Amino acid sequence: MSDFALMGVLNVTPDSFSDGGQWFDGEAAVRHGLRLAHEGASMIDVGGESTRPGAEPVGEAEELRRTEPVIRELRRQLPDVTLSIDTTKASVAQAAIEAGATYVNDVTALRGDPAMPALVASHPAVRVCLMHMRGEPRTMQDAPRYDDVVGEVAEFLRERLIAAEVAGISPDRIDLDPGIGFGKRIEHNLQLLHHLDRIVALGQPVLLGTSRKSMLGRITGREDPADRVHASVSTAVLAYRDGVRAFRVHDVAAHRDALLVAEAIAAAR
Repeated sequence: MSDFALMGVLNVTPDSFSDGGQWFDGEAAVRHGLRLAHEGASMIDVGGESTRPGAEPVGEAEELRRTEPVIRELRRQLPDVTLSIDTTKASVAQAAIEAGATYVNDVTALRGDPAMPALVASHPAVRVCLMHMRGEPRTMQDAPRYDDVVGEVAEFLRERLIAAEVAGISPDRIDLDPGIGFGKRIEHNLQLLHHLDRIVALGQPVLLGTSRKSMLGRITGREDPADRVHASVSTAVLAYRDGVRAFRVHDVAAHRDALLVAEAIAAAR
């Protein structure tokens, strides 16, 4: 059994940066979720609100309409796969948990909705991911500045970890995400990727999301996000070397193969 986990991205949105609109239809979303699992995803992250730079917020009712039926049907067909809800709203997370989700991926690190910490704490079988983000999706790329991006992100995650524990969420239920591309310039992202060992050193599992991101397009000259698979895989392999063991990805099969090789090399004696 592999020592890494792949979280397949399932955006039930019309406007996500990479695949917006492709899985907006509920039946298409379920089919894609099944494909992600077939390719090797042990987790599927269902999101109904885009968090791309400049994205406009989505109302609660619409987000529920997009996500809850998809999670319910995927739970019926994939009883052994972890289903995640990518949301900042406690009401959406609650509905997703009732439909079968056991993971809450919150890009605000439980700051976006005051009811979210207590909700997660009240469901002991549910894990949560705390991510670093400067600002909010609509404004996060408006000239972000850091004196020491690695130190500041690590300190933020440490503080949010403590806050989650105070809220009653045990550390063994918490993952951390440095938030590549969320309120960061390309140089900030590269510094974080170069020093991921400092995020891993916080002692919590790290979930990394670099898949198809604009930073990779700028480096490689690939304008179409779908053409950034190779670049995405390279970041995952390097992160694996630094101790990261969970990856949020669009292209599950490619990441699975590359990480299996990285794992085999690391285990060689």
